[in-house]
Amino acid sequence: MPESTPVRRVLLSEGDRLRSIRLEALRDPVAGIAFLETLDEEAARPAEFWQERAAGAALSESAAQFIAEAGRDWVGTVTVLVYEPGSVDYFGRARVDDRALVVAVYVRPSHRGRGVLDSLMDAAADWARGRGMTELALDVHEDNIRAERAYLRSGFVPTGSTSQGPNGVEREMVRPL
Repeated sequence: MPESTPVRRVLLSEGDRLRSIRLEALRDPVAGIAFLETLDEEAARPAEFWQERAAGAALSESAAQFIAEAGRDWVGTVTVLVYEPGSVDYFGRARVDDRALVVAVYVRPSHRGRGVLDSLMDAAADWARGRGMTELALDVHEDNIRAERAYLRSGFVPTGSTSQGPNGVEREMVRPL
């Protein structure tokens, strides 16, 4: 039975910890198809970048990053974005006005299949719902079957829409709120 995992929004002071979990995620064997940035790119970013990212993740009304904790360890993370009406996303697609976009999903391998993803997605959904959104959307690489199955279990369904990303074909999935 999945366990309940505490999830909270990132704090303003947690730039170093954001960097650490991001680099961990980029070491995952499927990172090359799951993330748009590389380990080398992210590792080269200065401390100021991570401090600014923490500030945005903690305080922004258009983006929030959530982390799952096991004791004091961070074991998962998700970021949710709310785009301005009529704007375009990272693939150049016009965003649906009442749809928040989930990005940068990572659960530590030792905590996969234990409800961490569901807890993270529920936090993202609550935050997005509070901003008037009616759906969460995400993109999953066509070869990332493990992630696609996890998203299906977490309530996402394929829309049938695909995009050509820098890493290959991405399938869009949505979850009603």
